[in-house]
Amino acid sequence: MLRTIIAGTAAGLLALSLSASPALAIANGEEVPDGHYTFSVKLTMTGIPTADGGKRNSGCSGALISARWIITAGHCFRDQNGVRVERPVADITTADVGRTDVTDTTHGIQTTIVAVRQSPTADVAVAQLAEPVRGVRPITLGSKAPQIGAIVRVTGYGSVTSTNPTPVTHLRTGQLKVVELSDTEVGLNGYAPAPDTTPCPYDSGAPYFVERAKQWPRLVAVVSNGPSCPHTEIESGARTDNITAWIRTAIHSGH
Repeated sequence: MLRTIIAGTAAGLLALSLSASPALAIANGEEVPDGHYTFSVKLTMTGIPTADGGKRNSGCSGALISARWIITAGHCFRDQNGVRVERPVADITTADVGRTDVTDTTHGIQTTIVAVRQSPTADVAVAQLAEPVRGVRPITLGSKAPQIGAIVRVTGYGSVTSTNPTPVTHLRTGQLKVVELSDTEVGLNGYAPAPDTTPCPYDSGAPYFVERAKQWPRLVAVVSNGPSCPHTEIESGARTDNITAWIRTAIHSGH
């Protein structure tokens, strides 16, 4: 299932406004200490057109890659026919950046998405912010494929489960192991804190990144899709390491 979930108008507004109460998330993950992984982004979409003429609400996760641009999953921006498009599709798409807890308005920034660029080869999009983010170091764009067996970390604001999913307001994290690699995707299994630590609805676009001593986190993929969470099956991430040239061109030229 895609890691973005559709919500009806009234129920969706409620789901997007409530905090989740479980202590664990990214299913069976951990709460991120305040001030860590501040490049993480929470996206909230309100008023996305539907094929029947109605509206829906949704949410995604992502990561800051420059002062004015974030990276997320391409399917986070789909029109009423489910087609990925190069524009914000909701009446409003807000981005919370630099806030471990998005209810803490003393840190980071909340702004809106004003432009979108879709990768022609992978389920990846970059989105432009209405205003620059200051004081938050972007994640590093990796240019090497993750090796089979490598341990990567994911951070996101998604639900803790696929059952009655609700996005959380406090950033969560977990680790997964790389088990497969194709031209456009990386396959991963849950690793820590549990074998079924996996992304959930609203984690679409969340960054998978490599951590090494004395090095800033290096992006290798974003959350794309997988089975209902939590699970011990293969989770699919959209690779970013082999499209860094496109990413840099998109954010510098706006095309």
